Amino acid sequence: MRKIICKTYEEMSATAAYIVAEQVRTKPQSIIGFATGSTPVGTYKQLRSLYESGYVDFSGVTAFNLDEYYPIKHDNDQSYYYFMRDNLFSHINIKEENLNIPNGECSDPAKECTEYDRKMAAMGGTDLQILGIGNNGHIGFNEPADSLSLATYLVDLTEDTIEVNARFFEKIEDVPRQALTMGMGGVFSSKHILLLINGSKKAPIVKELFSGSITPQVPASLLNLHPNVTVIMDEEAASLL
Repeated sequence: MRKIICKTYEEMSATAAYIVAEQVRTKPQSIIGFATGSTPVGTYKQLRSLYESGYVDFSGVTAFNLDEYYPIKHDNDQSYYYFMRDNLFSHINIKEENLNIPNGECSDPAKECTEYDRKMAAMGGTDLQILGIGNNGHIGFNEPADSLSLATYLVDLTEDTIEVNARFFEKIEDVPRQALTMGMGGVFSSKHILLLINGSKKAPIVKELFSGSITPQVPASLLNLHPNVTVIMDEEAASLL
């Protein structure tokens, strides 16, 4: 894994946005995997600026989102459907028909997951997958476990993840207990993985990520097996390396 250590979150976000923009400029029909959460917000803000300046054109891009709460309505402002539009998709010229987000309103989660994988596989996987990492090492909603799923699936969220995400909801009881998430097979199908990490709270998991140990109890550690991973972090996140 290649490491890029930036002084600040803002520098990290700008660096990541430039890598995404260069991917699209090099291949206008790129398949991009997008992540949610607080970490990529700055990157998406920078991508909006790059689009507004005319530097990058998203009209040919197809998006596959990493995950979505389940069940949750699209118009819930904590849904990832809402998040992606609010932070990026509504501000750039990506086409609506090219947006793919697991459907938190679906009645048959198993069917939704199978169809999601089928569609992404038919396109050859993503050219670039943006990821964040949880305090417990999860990526997407692939939580620490004895084994991890290759396919997109319905996962029970850990209490740790529920507690961390509760800050986005009015009360912890409002946090969905399940999510639809791309499995490790979908993540690993990407030609280039871009892992973004910021803040001192992530420093312990960053140290573990680069410890050389690979275990499903730290899902992100499996990224050490992927041939093309770029990790961009701020100095706080890298402070224990």
